[in-house]
Amino acid sequence: MSLYAISDIHLSFGTDKSMDIFSGWENYIERLQENWKKKICNDDTVVVAGDISWASTLDDSLSDFKFLELLPGKKVIMRGNHDYWWSTKRKVELFFKENNFLSLHILHNCAIPFGKYCICGTRGWTCFPETAQDKKILSREIGRLKISLDFAKNANLKPIVFLHYPPICNSNASSQVVNLLIQEGIDKCYYGHIHGDRFIKNRSFTEYRDIKFGLLSADSLNFEPIKIV
Repeated sequence: MSLYAISDIHLSFGTDKSMDIFSGWENYIERLQENWKKKICNDDTVVVAGDISWASTLDDSLSDFKFLELLPGKKVIMRGNHDYWWSTKRKVELFFKENNFLSLHILHNCAIPFGKYCICGTRGWTCFPETAQDKKILSREIGRLKISLDFAKNANLKPIVFLHYPPICNSNASSQVVNLLIQEGIDKCYYGHIHGDRFIKNRSFTEYRDIKFGLLSADSLNFEPIKIV
């Protein structure tokens, strides 16, 4: 039983928005499916840290989640900035239940135990909020991360943190996110959201203030989930 992670898989079975047009994304669905089935067993868990489907509504996302449901393992789903289908946790869970998606689970305002560990996280937000609205959203996301980490603490489990937005941007960082991670004794944090060759140096672990940060974007992992524990 192992924990894996990946993000930004950008499925588009229900809408005409394939990522194949971008360099490096050729046949990405087939590559993702092949790599997943080769590596993941039914008793494994995979965190999919946001930007899961290009669909605009839950109904349009149906084919994308059918694809995920048929892949091996339990999937822990997080919200990304392009997950426009996202409604509320309750509505998404009801949608999964109605469609018998038994392997899909939502990480939002909660945490999910995994052996002696606890899967914690939230979407996050931009590193440098400039507008009042951005600051409000970041503050809300910090609160959600705190709720998730408190669950792990109360359960006496070691938290593993996942975000969609990167808490670090090259040599800069989101002080609010990083300060909370330091306060809670987090030594590793995983994130997605960013793409392209100019971020290649972030494709392995980047260390900042004694915390190791790892990029999970599917293209940076060659569309193969990475083992966490």
